[in-house]
Amino acid sequence: MTTSTPPVTLDDVRDAAARLKGVVHRTPVLRSRTLDALAGAEVLLKCENFQRVGAFKFRGAYHTASRLTPGQLARGIATYSSGNHAQAVALAARELGTTAVIVMPEDAPASKRDATAGYGAEIVTYDRYTGDRVTLAESLAAERGLTVIPPYEHPHVIAGQGTAALELVEEVGELDALITPVGGGGLIAGSATVVKALRPGARVIGVEPETGDDTKRSLEAGHRVSVPVPHTIADGQALHTPGELTFSLNRRLVDGITLVTDDEIRAAMRFAFERLKIVVEPSGATPLAALLSGRVAQLPRRVGVIISGGNIDADRFARLCASAG
Repeated sequence: MTTSTPPVTLDDVRDAAARLKGVVHRTPVLRSRTLDALAGAEVLLKCENFQRVGAFKFRGAYHTASRLTPGQLARGIATYSSGNHAQAVALAARELGTTAVIVMPEDAPASKRDATAGYGAEIVTYDRYTGDRVTLAESLAAERGLTVIPPYEHPHVIAGQGTAALELVEEVGELDALITPVGGGGLIAGSATVVKALRPGARVIGVEPETGDDTKRSLEAGHRVSVPVPHTIADGQALHTPGELTFSLNRRLVDGITLVTDDEIRAAMRFAFERLKIVVEPSGATPLAALLSGRVAQLPRRVGVIISGGNIDADRFARLCASAG
């Protein structure tokens, strides 16, 4: 444990919440007696699938963009993303009267690519298995004078993402545990910052697809570990290494990472649709998959869960749910 001041604090998240008030949706918290019985706990679902752009990502993107100088906004912004952060930056740019250039993988879901373009962004594609999205985005930014808003490697992004957990605690009170998806680590870093500051004894648990366990391996090793770019239906979590900044927070605040299979994710998506009457994308369903499959040991009494997004086209959603065993 380090004694230095962390790059993101509870005060930073509260400041982000004040800046985002009236811009982001205060998303609903859902309950299910069936889910409680299956999990053996009181489960409180913070549904960021009802957020603007359909995912929590708008919180961090808008918060960061809103802090840029007039000159930076005049020149435009850029980012790299498989979909949800892309849409978030595109919408933030539109709301703030600037332009956005988005580097997206060629195999990004069509619905996410189309929505990003629909918000007015320019899209530049790359091959996620052979290309380097960060290098490409930074090269474009340097060439055009753009400011890059990364998906997770920025304190303002992390603070913005943490506002979802802050809202949850404000609405339901103290939690004994919080479970979130883990991709680059921004959501869980911001969430853990909130939960651990308000209740140090609460557990913070991340969930990754089993083929993309870079954060789990990194926490166990005590340093960042890279894995091959994972092949998983959870496209929002198809990353090969945690962020440096996010890992510096998560190694201090996160209690553990659990893994789920693609089949368990499909089953969770179907459960959410049939029992909760909500549409959840694969990455957003991973915490629910961990609960339904019993992969989180010794659940405490009150468990918060962040459903991170619901961006999936109807055909793919139907195929995945139909193939759920």
